[in-house]
Amino acid sequence: MEVIQEIVIVGAGIAGLTTSLGLHRLGVRSLVLESADTLRTDGFAFALWTNAWKALDAIGIGHNLRQKHNQLTRLVSTSVISGLPTAELSLELLVCGCRGNHEVRRINRKVLIESLRNELPEGTIRYSSKVVSIQDSGFFNTIHLADGTVLKTKVLIGHDGVISVVAKFLGFSKPSSAGRASIRGYLDCENGQGFEPKFLQFFGNGVRYGVTPCDDHGVYWFFTYIPSAQDKGVEEDPAKMKQFVLSKLGNTSNKVRNIFEQTDLNSMIWSQLKFRQAWELLWGNISKDKVCLAGDSLHPVTPDIGQGGCSALEDGVVLARVLAKAVTQKPSVGVQDNAEEIKQERMKMGLEKYAKERWRCSIAYMVGFIQQRRIFGCHFVEDV
Repeated sequence: MEVIQEIVIVGAGIAGLTTSLGLHRLGVRSLVLESADTLRTDGFAFALWTNAWKALDAIGIGHNLRQKHNQLTRLVSTSVISGLPTAELSLELLVCGCRGNHEVRRINRKVLIESLRNELPEGTIRYSSKVVSIQDSGFFNTIHLADGTVLKTKVLIGHDGVISVVAKFLGFSKPSSAGRASIRGYLDCENGQGFEPKFLQFFGNGVRYGVTPCDDHGVYWFFTYIPSAQDKGVEEDPAKMKQFVLSKLGNTSNKVRNIFEQTDLNSMIWSQLKFRQAWELLWGNISKDKVCLAGDSLHPVTPDIGQGGCSALEDGVVLARVLAKAVTQKPSVGVQDNAEEIKQERMKMGLEKYAKERWRCSIAYMVGFIQQRRIFGCHFVEDV
């Protein structure tokens, strides 16, 4: 069976659903292909900074999400060796280096994904649709799915994660290992979590971990470390994973330790941290012949600067803006016979514009933790 679509988005993650919703708000329909048989909500939570909230406001769901997640006011760093705080910063000052109306919230991934999905028209997402290959067919790009379906599309957008089929089609190599691993977990406290609205970060003895409230009941935690031969097998056994984390917490309060101890084994995940080399973004094809990348497919980043989810949201809004303009702009009088060709060229130019805007932020996110660049001023979000 062969189906023709104007815009196909591969991956129903944050970037993919944001792009689709942005297009929908602007009157343009898209089809989202998701390899899983349901929405993927793994990862539990992540921090959304000011730029991400601008993106959420642009697609009309920022207000509702604010009502469900507490705003964080301070970042507190503590040594796991001494157990004493080493620094405390205002998150307002941290974002841009100056006072202003900035906000940081730890948001539940499931709530965000479902909020995006619920705003989309029925049938926008096609589940159990694993892309196995892509072919350049001239006017169209041909997408072959594992179930035998063949799709033809004018515009193809890759939001399909770190191991991206679309990135491979555009000539990108697999992301590089950062040499570190991350364990993340989430605890729902029935009687309230009891933490102040602060981002608590702990470091020392070769590890870094953090604990942050999401709402009145939910607490998210992360733990990053450099794997060694002695740690082999930790990622395969949740019980070993939990014991490993508890053994590395160091000198910390019982309140913090209890969060890790009470986390259910099914509420923890392990992942190898990866990133894309900066030179590949400089010289690679982010966009080519009406095919482009966004989100983790374009710029998988380590959590050091907390911009993975934020940049995915920005990508989606910028993509929706440039594509909708190309699709909805009416041709000039007297060129109706070439209207389709003109629209195709506009879509291609729109994707090229997106690529030029977003590669700068992608590079900054990639190397910001080394250069200590002020990346949070790198915004391209406009209301849709």
